[in-house]
Amino acid sequence: MVAADHAAIVLAAGRSRRLGRPKQLLRVDGVSLLRRTVAAVLATQPVLVGVVLAADAPAVAAEIAGLPVVTWFNPMPDAGLSGSLRVAACALAAHAGPTLIVGVDQPRLGTDHLEALLQAGRVHGGDVVTGYGPAFGIPARVTAATLAQAVDLSGDGGLKRLWLAAPPQRVQADALGFDLDTPADLAVAVARGWIDA
Repeated sequence: MVAADHAAIVLAAGRSRRLGRPKQLLRVDGVSLLRRTVAAVLATQPVLVGVVLAADAPAVAAEIAGLPVVTWFNPMPDAGLSGSLRVAACALAAHAGPTLIVGVDQPRLGTDHLEALLQAGRVHGGDVVTGYGPAFGIPARVTAATLAQAVDLSGDGGLKRLWLAAPPQRVQADALGFDLDTPADLAVAVARGWIDA
C-alpha cells in the first residue's frame, strides 16, 4: 500500500436545473449520490476531502453529516463549475500533493476507478483524466500546479481549457460517460437499475 499524499475535491454545488431536482440527492440502493460519491473518495484514504456545496442547500449538506470531510461553500453556484473549482483551489493552496477531483452525477463511479487514476498519476507524474469514448473529463487526478491554475478559470468549462496544449494521460472508463443532466438521463438510469426508482 502506497502512503496517501492526495487530497480530494467533491464538486456538489450544482443546481441541477436541467434535471429539475438535486442530483446530489438521487439514491442508489437507498444512499444519496453525494454520500455514495464521498464514500468512494474516502476509501482512497486521502489526507483531506473537501466538498464544495451551495450555501443555500441544507438538504444536500445534511447528506454528508458525520463524514470526515470539510465543506466549502461556493457563493455563486449559478456561475458554473469553475466557481467551485476556484473555491477548492484557494482552500487547497497549501497542499503540495496531487488532488482527485470528482463530481456527483456519475452513478457508476466506484473506488476502483479512483484508485486507477491515482496509480496512473504515480507512474506518469502528471495530470490523469477519465476517458469515455473520445471525450474526457472528471474524475481526474491533477497536480498541485494544475489545481493552482483553477483560480483563474471562469464559466462552466472546468479544467479542460488547461489541457488543450498538452493532453493529459487517460484512464478509460466508458461507463462514466453517462451522467445525470436531464429527466431523460434519469429515466435511463432508473430503467437500468443505476438509480433507485
